[in-house]
Amino acid sequence: MDRIAWWREARFGMFVHFGLYSIPGRGEWWMWWEKTTPEELNQLAAAFKPAKYKPSNWIRLARQAGMKYIVLTTRHHDGFSLFDSKVSDFTTTKTACGRDLVKEYVAACRKHGMPVGLYYSLLDWRFDAYHKGPQKDPAGWSKFIEYMHAQVEELMTNYGKIDLLWYDGGWPWTPADWQSEKLNAMVRRLQPDILINDRSGTPEDFCTKSEQMITPHMRDWECTMPLYDFWWGHIPGDSHYKTPYEVIRNLTLTASHGGNYILSIGPKPDGSVDPRDSRILRQVGAWLAKNGESIYGTSQGVSNVSPAPLVTPFGGITRKPGKLYLHVLYWHPEFPVADIKEKVTAVRFLETGEPVSFSQQGERLWIRNLPAKPVNPHNTVIVCDMEG
Repeated sequence: MDRIAWWREARFGMFVHFGLYSIPGRGEWWMWWEKTTPEELNQLAAAFKPAKYKPSNWIRLARQAGMKYIVLTTRHHDGFSLFDSKVSDFTTTKTACGRDLVKEYVAACRKHGMPVGLYYSLLDWRFDAYHKGPQKDPAGWSKFIEYMHAQVEELMTNYGKIDLLWYDGGWPWTPADWQSEKLNAMVRRLQPDILINDRSGTPEDFCTKSEQMITPHMRDWECTMPLYDFWWGHIPGDSHYKTPYEVIRNLTLTASHGGNYILSIGPKPDGSVDPRDSRILRQVGAWLAKNGESIYGTSQGVSNVSPAPLVTPFGGITRKPGKLYLHVLYWHPEFPVADIKEKVTAVRFLETGEPVSFSQQGERLWIRNLPAKPVNPHNTVIVCDMEG
């Protein structure tokens, strides 16, 4: 079986951004923008005691949202590791938290049958060598690379089977600087079935250049977005969240172009999920419970060849053998669908099973006499049965 088959089938995943940045609540880049000092970092580490850290709750929520895999930030750019590490004292096991949060997360994933994804940032803002680079500080860079490779090896060795490794933070240095080929050869030796994204600078299994916007690619690809307006970690307050419609639209359009959509939440400093996050995700899950057939295991129905637009005049299209799914995001009483080479034998609303009027003229399929209002306010799916 193709290693990536389960990932292609999944189409929808959960990203979890959790760490020291959850406490100030000003985004996971707060250290960079605010020039946070080592003393301030240590103060946050002393305060980081997530009493409600129960990753089983995250996984249950992901299931309720219709998400099929999950990725946790094991160490973000601030260098604070959520796992036990022999090469760092700046970890949850050696500070006030006193727990290996990655170990607990992996155990919860296995308990609930959820594929295990680990995020790891190549960079670490605490190292001067990262800022200076390999040319200006070759000795420091060598020590930095040794530390980084050692941590990845720990993640690949200490927690059993890992399904997905999600790198980040490779800029501005090259794959050769990061020794990415050596790094990923080690990863694949330890985890033969693992999927690796492309952010170590080498192509690997899937492309993640689509961030904060949907930009289709000609290979396996994933669109990553936060549930919030911009930042990925916990943001307190009541504004700037994606609506259920926006999440469903983004998922639909990504799947229509053959990609996966991974959506990030930022748990609160205690490890619990904001109730509003949960409400939004459960509404998405309610739509998928009725329409998931048109997302999971589908292939793209819209061309990724320029200048094809991201969205058709009515919405998106996904496919399965013998079936075409029309995702009507923008309601019209009738509309045509072009380039349909198969003979269409029946058309119906996926959610209700009610038949839909249609006619076929050559390679154009006309959907006709639709009701005044959509069947579903977020996305009405029309399924077409086809011969061949």
